[in-house]
Amino acid sequence: MLNLRPISQSMPPPYVRSAHLDAAEVSWFAPICNGDDRYLGVRDPFYKSSYRNAAQIARTADELGYRNMLLPSSYQVGQDTLTFAAALAPQLRQMNLLTAIRCGEVHPPMLARALATLDHMLLGKLTVNIISSDLPGTTVDSPTRYRKSREVIEILKQCWTQDHLLFKGEFYNLDLPTAPVRPYQQNGGPLLYFGGYSPDGVELCAEHCDVYLMWPETEAKIQALMDNVGAAAGAKFGRKVDFGLRVHVIVRETEAEAIAASQSLMQNIDAEAAEELKNRALDAKSYGVSRQAELRQSADKDGFAEEHLWTGIGRARSGCGAAIVGNPDQVYEKLMRYHAMGIRSFILSGYPHLEECELFARYVLPRLKTCSLPEVLGRWPVGIPDTPLGGGLRV
Repeated sequence: MLNLRPISQSMPPPYVRSAHLDAAEVSWFAPICNGDDRYLGVRDPFYKSSYRNAAQIARTADELGYRNMLLPSSYQVGQDTLTFAAALAPQLRQMNLLTAIRCGEVHPPMLARALATLDHMLLGKLTVNIISSDLPGTTVDSPTRYRKSREVIEILKQCWTQDHLLFKGEFYNLDLPTAPVRPYQQNGGPLLYFGGYSPDGVELCAEHCDVYLMWPETEAKIQALMDNVGAAAGAKFGRKVDFGLRVHVIVRETEAEAIAASQSLMQNIDAEAAEELKNRALDAKSYGVSRQAELRQSADKDGFAEEHLWTGIGRARSGCGAAIVGNPDQVYEKLMRYHAMGIRSFILSGYPHLEECELFARYVLPRLKTCSLPEVLGRWPVGIPDTPLGGGLRV
């Protein structure tokens, strides 16, 4: 395994918007796209993506102190993102919901209306994960997809910040009042989270998004990604952004127990079943997924790409394919290293999702200073906002 430098005590790079923040938004993951199991590659019906199973994970994460939850989107057996979020909204105490939307699936004004409705149901605890991959059954070149995504984002922002929507673009031409789509959150509406590695994706994030999400890589590569996005945001658009990391965790009382748990997770892996699981996602052929494959190829014989970063999960899963593995001190220190680099949002998961959620909350979460980024960044109103669905006059 590779040696790591000591945890940095210096300030994060100046392009990090919340560089001053000594806390982080620590989130968990809702396996609503049928991605939960005890053993990867073994489809145990006990862990299927039912509302009962996924809602239990969400309620537990909320009770344990996680501050956000990613609700993914994919055309495969599972649950619709916004439908699940709406059902869950009245049950949450403090946790935000990071709802994934695929740009172009829903007519943008109606998408803005759905998100505004959900934001009011959640009393401002809505965050939005922008996805710009192909829609089910379609294939479009990357530049075109990102041009369309840019228009969707610009329409949403107009809907959330202006009294009237007047938009003329390549894909949409709209002239509408915005009263039906005003969100609960003020000062810009819900935060936009975004992950993309292509030049078009980096530029879109640099121009419009609030949190740039990354999948696990070596620290040097993560820092390079942050430098690239931060430079684009500052030089071209005069903005700063925050950064997030989507990564699995396996934490146990001892390092040996954590490594044993990682080995147990893969003990029944079947090569054919693993390939099917990896390729079922719509973005299985994306550049980001190929970078996860490169990370696995660079790992040592035990699957570690660097100390405590294990790549075995990527053998049977598309997307995020690595886990932080270790005892509570080791996992905590790894997260603190990322925080020192400027990462302010962590989206965690593990297998089975409910059990690892509880283990991380027992061993590591109490040691972390957590926050809600919408609150930190001033999106929550002091009282009920003066919106048609809030405290405003009926229109």
